[in-house]
Amino acid sequence: MPVEISRLTAATGREAELHAPLQNGRVQCTACARRCQIGEGQIGLCGIRGVVDGKLYLLNYGRIIAGQVDPIEKKPVLHYHPGSKIFSIATTGCNWLCRYCQNSEISQRRKVEGVETSPLRVVQLAKENGCEGIAYTYNEPSIFIEYARDVGKIAHQKGIFNIFVSNGYDTPESVGAMSEFLDCLTVDFKGSGETGFVRRVIGIPDAEPIFQTLLEVKQRTKIHTEITDLIVPGLGDDIASARKLSRWVYDNLGPDTPIHFLRFHPDYKMMDVPVTPVKTLERHYEVAKEAGLRYVYIGNVPGHPAESTYCPGCKAVLIERRGYEIGVYALDGRGRCRSCGYQTPIVGPLSRSAGEYRFVPVID
Repeated sequence: MPVEISRLTAATGREAELHAPLQNGRVQCTACARRCQIGEGQIGLCGIRGVVDGKLYLLNYGRIIAGQVDPIEKKPVLHYHPGSKIFSIATTGCNWLCRYCQNSEISQRRKVEGVETSPLRVVQLAKENGCEGIAYTYNEPSIFIEYARDVGKIAHQKGIFNIFVSNGYDTPESVGAMSEFLDCLTVDFKGSGETGFVRRVIGIPDAEPIFQTLLEVKQRTKIHTEITDLIVPGLGDDIASARKLSRWVYDNLGPDTPIHFLRFHPDYKMMDVPVTPVKTLERHYEVAKEAGLRYVYIGNVPGHPAESTYCPGCKAVLIERRGYEIGVYALDGRGRCRSCGYQTPIVGPLSRSAGEYRFVPVID
C-alpha cells in the first residue's frame, strides 16, 4: 500500500531535483535505477522521496540518523588518502532490500527520522573532529543525493573530500550530480552481481544498472573508484560469476582498479547463514589475480595477508594493514614503490591522522 505523506513532512523536506513528470500524472524519480513512478501523496520504495502537490520532495533533507568518525579503510577505501579520518553520515531509507543488511536499523527504516543537521553543520562537525573527508554511507547515498551534494560542495570549500559508499544502482542523472562534488566512490557488488542472487536476496531484477553506472563514472568524471564484492556462502559465492566480474573490471575499468572480496557475517534476516570461509575468499582472490587485476584484497578477515598492498613490480609490501591499522608504509610522496620505483595509482600520501582512529558516535 502507498504510504501517505503529511503536509508537515513535505514542509520540513526539500523539493528534489532528480525527477521527470509523466503523462499519467505521476512523477518519475531519477535518483536511482528503480525510477519509481510516484503518485500524489505517495513515497518511493526508498522511503524518503515522495510527491506532494505534484512535486517530488526529498522528505528527509537535512536529517541525519547517524554520524560517526571512521578510518577511511573501514569503507573500505584503500587507494585514496590512506590513513585518513572520515566523518561518516547516513539518513534513513534505501533503494535495496538486502536480507542480510548490517545497517538494517538505519537503511531499512522507511521513516523520515533523524537529527536536523544543515549542510554547513555537517562540514563543521567533520572539521571539529579532525576529519579529512566525509563519507555518505550506511545507507545508499544516491537516494539523498541533493543533500549530499549541498554538503559536498561546502566540504570542498573547506578542503574536505567526499566519498560515496554505494551499491551503484544509479542513473546517468545521479552520476551527473556526483560529478559536481564527489571525489571517491566505492561500489559494492553483492554475490558478484549474479542475477539469481540479486533477485532473491536484494530485490532487484539484475545488476546491469551497476555496470552502466561504473561506465558512466569512468567516461564522464574523474572520481576515484574501487570495487567491493560481498561473498555469501552457498548463495552468492559462485566462482564463475566472480571470474566474469573480475574480467569485466579489467576490460572496462582497467587493471589498476582495486577489488575487495568481503567476508559475510550473519545479520538481519539471514542469521542462519554462516560466515564466509576464508578459503572461499582466497579462491575469489586468485580468480581476480588470474584476470589480470593488480590490486586484489580480502576484507573482514583481520590479519590476512591480502589486507595489505603489494608492489606489482617487485612484490614488496607497499602498505601493511591489520584491520584498520597501518604498519609498513613504503611509498614515496608520488605514490611510487620505495624499493623499485614502480608507479602506483594510490592517491595522496599517508595521512597524518593514521593511527589516531577513534570510533566516535557524533550523532546517535
